[in-house]
Amino acid sequence: MKVERKIAGNRSSRTGFLLSLPYWAWFAFFMAWPLLFSLVLVFHEWDIYTPMRWVGLGNFVRLFQDDLFWQAILNTLYFLVIHIPLQIGLALLFAVLLNEKIRARGFFRAAYFMPVVVSGIVISLLWQQLFSYENGILNLLLARAGLARIPWLTSPEWAMPSVALMATWKNVGLYIILFLAGLQNIPAWLYEAAGIDGATAWQKFRHITLPMLNPAVIMVLILSTIGGFSLFIEPYVLTGGGPMNRTLSAMLYIYKQAFYFNRMGYAATLGFFFAFIILAVVLVQRKVVEQEALE
Repeated sequence: MKVERKIAGNRSSRTGFLLSLPYWAWFAFFMAWPLLFSLVLVFHEWDIYTPMRWVGLGNFVRLFQDDLFWQAILNTLYFLVIHIPLQIGLALLFAVLLNEKIRARGFFRAAYFMPVVVSGIVISLLWQQLFSYENGILNLLLARAGLARIPWLTSPEWAMPSVALMATWKNVGLYIILFLAGLQNIPAWLYEAAGIDGATAWQKFRHITLPMLNPAVIMVLILSTIGGFSLFIEPYVLTGGGPMNRTLSAMLYIYKQAFYFNRMGYAATLGFFFAFIILAVVLVQRKVVEQEALE
């Protein structure tokens, strides 16, 4: 009996291994190998066409002397300062509204989520037309209201806020769904008990909704931060990084170093360094939010 169980266990293990083999093959070829190869590139110069040349820490020296890369980092942080509060605020607002019993609630939930599943290129081209100085809908509305037209994508002051506005519109639907899931897990009796005690709507929101949504807030904050640091399609399509490099994101700069200038080793170095920056920011964010929740 024990022998039969052992044989059955071995068969089950082999079956499990064979079923998971396609995943491990995919992981090895498309995750592990590119990661290891990128790590090798960090210590080399390579332009694809000629053999690699060992430079040791030369790429890191170049990184710290690259003013344009640091400007791209600052541009990305500026984008996050605009994008994250706007996205979390709007997502929470619409989630609270859609959690109420209103007409066509299912339609509105689907409508807000629709931009998430549409190609980023398509969304960017659409907003490029909306932002057009001469014929864009936004400027036409401003002109009809007797206001001056705004150079949304050609002004160094307006370009990054415009990109942040477009990115928020595209991604907010995902975070609405996450907040909705959190809201629907809050027991209704908490609000009923607070109402009996005479709590106002704002007090219910402040002392019940927000504390109970803390896990969802942390998740949305982390996902928004990672997504914001990955800013690429929007500036690539809308502005190409201009004007005056004001919308040049870190990801777009890394892309240009790799595929415009064929500096694969330097691009790999920038990528690893940027990944550590993202990790550090996310860890600090999580610690701060959790500490404030405990207080």
